[in-house]
Amino acid sequence: METILGNDRDQAVQIIAEIGTAHQGSLDKAEKLIQAAADSGADCAKFQIVFADEIIHPLTGTVKLPGGETPLYDVFKGLERDVKFYRELKSITESCGLEFLASPFGLKSARIMKQIDSKRIKIASPELNHYPLLKEVKSYNRELILSTGVSTLGDIEEALKITGQKNVSLLHCITAYPAPPEEYNLRLIPLYSQLFGVKTGISDHSIDPLLVPLLSTAMGATIIEKHFTLSNTSDGLDDPIALNPQDFSLMVKEVRAAEMKSPENIISDLSERFTPLLINSIIGTGEKKMAPAEKENYKRTNRSVHALTKLKEGTVLTERNCALLRTEKKLRPGIQPLYFQLILGKRVIKEIPSGEGIRWQDLI
Repeated sequence: METILGNDRDQAVQIIAEIGTAHQGSLDKAEKLIQAAADSGADCAKFQIVFADEIIHPLTGTVKLPGGETPLYDVFKGLERDVKFYRELKSITESCGLEFLASPFGLKSARIMKQIDSKRIKIASPELNHYPLLKEVKSYNRELILSTGVSTLGDIEEALKITGQKNVSLLHCITAYPAPPEEYNLRLIPLYSQLFGVKTGISDHSIDPLLVPLLSTAMGATIIEKHFTLSNTSDGLDDPIALNPQDFSLMVKEVRAAEMKSPENIISDLSERFTPLLINSIIGTGEKKMAPAEKENYKRTNRSVHALTKLKEGTVLTERNCALLRTEKKLRPGIQPLYFQLILGKRVIKEIPSGEGIRWQDLI
């Protein structure tokens, strides 16, 4: 097998338990999740600061939950909490001996991160092209972690033009739930480090607790992020693909053991438990391209310009009637965020239904 060289390791892999919104707005449940993550060996508990209007339009579509098809916008609305909630969440996390981390999805949630003095900020993959958000968090002078799912190399470069490369880490990711492990192409971890001169890691949405985390360790990952839940049958948005405490503990134990081995030995040991064909597929070629599982999500999961209300012919575009939102389920994508400031002040030449993406042909 070809020798694999990961990053030069000068620190332990940081393991992040992505709790996200699994607490469902309850501090009691959040405390149980945080304590379980700590007991499972996590270094950091990560959350999501959700305000529905920062993420999607009310007409974006539904998500299947145990109670049936539910509007995604309503799910997000039900998760909204004020700064007091997140300050307490941070306090609980730190009292359990873990670092607090969260993802904002717009300026309001980012400013909560600043208010509660979060030392690091995580930008989720769909927000990699939310340039106003990137500019906002860059101004805080905090460490940033950028996830790179459903993105091109050009998208990553554009984001780094705003954030810079100092105190920035990149996480390779596949934006699919669950993500097929064989599509992960983990050679991108050392490639990103070499190209951009930043620390790199993995945000893993695959279900297996070992394959992607251990091979990422072999590739030199400095961060491993995995979704965490108390039970895979709970009704949180990400609970079905998250690791329960038993599996998370297993992952941590094996990653800590793998850190003491060479990349070649990690791969050799895994080859005795899984097929070499599968392992080689997960390691991949290192050519940056979107995984098949996430291709259809491009321009739908990430941001584009959408109408907030019905825009009649002749309406002038302003930040009150259009915004950078995820397209998601059923709406059409709009113009890319790079051109958002350019189109403000332009008039639409034909009616645009509420929620739909604003396209160049709607303006010219």
